[in-house]
Amino acid sequence: MTIPLSRRHLMAAGAAMTGATAASHRARAQAAWPTRPVRLVVGFTAGSSTDVTGRLFAQKFSEAWGQPVVVENIPGNSGALGVDRVAKAAPDGYTLMWSGNAAITILPSLQSLPFDPLKDLVSISMTLSMPSVLLVNNDLPVRSIPELVAHARANPGKLSYGTPGVGTPQHIAGEMLCHLAGIRMEHIPYRGANLADVLSGIVPVGIQNAGAALPLVRDGRLRCIGVTSLSRSANTPDLPTVAEQGFPGFEATSWFGLMAPDGTAQAILEKVHAESLRILADNEMKAKFTALGLDVVGSTPEQMHAAIATDIPKWAKVIADAGIQPAR
Repeated sequence: MTIPLSRRHLMAAGAAMTGATAASHRARAQAAWPTRPVRLVVGFTAGSSTDVTGRLFAQKFSEAWGQPVVVENIPGNSGALGVDRVAKAAPDGYTLMWSGNAAITILPSLQSLPFDPLKDLVSISMTLSMPSVLLVNNDLPVRSIPELVAHARANPGKLSYGTPGVGTPQHIAGEMLCHLAGIRMEHIPYRGANLADVLSGIVPVGIQNAGAALPLVRDGRLRCIGVTSLSRSANTPDLPTVAEQGFPGFEATSWFGLMAPDGTAQAILEKVHAESLRILADNEMKAKFTALGLDVVGSTPEQMHAAIATDIPKWAKVIADAGIQPAR
């Protein structure tokens, strides 16, 4: 005996078939990804360490995937403008974020942001890390951190220092030093790596990522007086840390990582993660990272997410203890 299907049963069956077809199309699209150019958003200006490292990865991604991976610089608010753009982008894999840690782990304690880094973005890999360096104009009579502190005390209100922006690890490092040493230097925020004013002496002190600053130090155009990592970097063993110059425990480092809008397909995330690890393992790329003062990390998505969740309250305490304000 054949039992006739009701209209409801037929509609349900049709919907199930339509859903299965759509799921099959999505699966095929994810497997074929990318089939068109991918946008890699960088929240800082061209020439900054974030930009330079992002472009190295974009080039390798393009070669591996057979599609252009185009770097889009969206500078502003210490990288937060770029992060916000990615957080609101379609989660289709065609917008990725090459982020530094400022907008992700530090700015949440300094201002209200239009995105939640733990909810609106998904971690792919923390790829690279590096310390910052304290630089001085060659005409400034300072060759160490103690000499900088003494000079600031002898010249109250006359020293200023430049950083890539408010809420960056470099800004935090400068304010921590001022707080711990009991000195005052005016903070001059830029929109990325801008060392022209330090070179000219308009801003006598600079705190920048090692990658952007080391070429000028090696050329003798600027003097490095301290590194912000807890111990000396293997890439720059001749440069003393701030910690060893009278400020034990002093640390303010940067990291770079890949992220995507929340909801991006797992298959796409896994493809990006796998390729990023291959890039980090490449000997030619390792040599480039070393020359830029970078340390290879290559974390899992879970490790990166956990690090962000840990770093947000850590930086919040540093900011509160030092009385750091959003702007000067």
